[in-house]
Amino acid sequence: MATKNYTVTGMTCGHCEMSVKEEVGDIAGVTEVTADHATGAVSVSGEGFTDEQVAAAIAEAGYELA
Repeated sequence: MATKNYTVTGMTCGHCEMSVKEEVGDIAGVTEVTADHATGAVSVSGEGFTDEQVAAAIAEAGYELA
């Protein structure tokens, strides 16, 4: 299992965190997602997911990778 860390811009509250966690969590192979709106940090754990899939999911939630 791999863990990758990303920085996301635009998250300002707990609802933002939940949106990102839900979208990224729907990616096949992702087993855990944590998000912190204060720092913009998003950590994704699992197997078989790509950076492109994570970026697309974050965009779907209304945010973007820094």
